[in-house]
Amino acid sequence: MSAGHIVLAITGASGAVYGLRLGEELLRAGVHLSLLISTAGRMVLREECGLDWQGDAVAVAGKIKDYFQGKCQPFRPPAYYDENDFCAPIASGSNAPDAMVICPCSMGTLARVAAGNSGNLLERCADVVLKERRTLVVVPRETPLNEIHLENMLRLARMGVRVVPAMPAFYTRPQSIDDLVNFVVGKVLDSLGMEHALYRPWGEEKLETS
Repeated sequence: MSAGHIVLAITGASGAVYGLRLGEELLRAGVHLSLLISTAGRMVLREECGLDWQGDAVAVAGKIKDYFQGKCQPFRPPAYYDENDFCAPIASGSNAPDAMVICPCSMGTLARVAAGNSGNLLERCADVVLKERRTLVVVPRETPLNEIHLENMLRLARMGVRVVPAMPAFYTRPQSIDDLVNFVVGKVLDSLGMEHALYRPWGEEKLETS
């Protein structure tokens, strides 16, 4: 996929760092990025990443710009929409994004998207992406998984949704948390058809055996 319009949604599952890191990579790639964050997602951002992204849409947009501006060059500020803003362009199929990624994706969001229950802008945008036959990627982060979780993932997979669980690999011999995060984000970019250098693909270099 060439640089187009991608919606990134961060929900209340643990693993907000995956969404932040993905946002950095998408902005560096020159993507027109729209960012959605659920109420629970903002709580997790505060608890796990120390980011207080509370306030009205204008205030939150300013905080998001400040966060990414120092990390991404060249920089095009992401568009931010409140989760209740059903007047946002991305709420309509006439202005559907090229792709949407929900990262991380809570089991509640997963269930509502699978059922077509559009209770907020995040879920409505996912519904738009599905009905317009665009690319939807979900990054579920939960363990253990119960039967309902698995059935919802299967339901989405049968619709063509790419399900990319937050499961880092270890054949790359990660040396830091960043390495683990980069692997998962790289797999998401793979699902979007975007080039990256976040991890070493299997077989490109022989692993040391010592």
